[in-house]
Amino acid sequence: MAYYCYIVECADGTYYTGWSLDPVRRAQQHNKGRGAKYTRQRRPVKLVYIEEQADLSTAMKRERAIKALKHEQKSHMIQSKGK
Repeated sequence: MAYYCYIVECADGTYYTGWSLDPVRRAQQHNKGRGAKYTRQRRPVKLVYIEEQADLSTAMKRERAIKALKHEQKSHMIQSKGK
């Protein structure tokens, strides 16, 4: 079973990072107001980054590492992934 770290871009330009078994479904939950409290007030969100992880522990560690990055670093990471 694969786990994923993901980043959604909120309507106000901020990023929210999380982990999920199904990041597309999770982004839909965020858009329906059933996601994190942070994203409820910043809808709609757009899924902009997905990174597969081997297991839950690794996914949670990677989520914390991504959350520690500055906005500019996350933007660069998102742009680099698409190239």
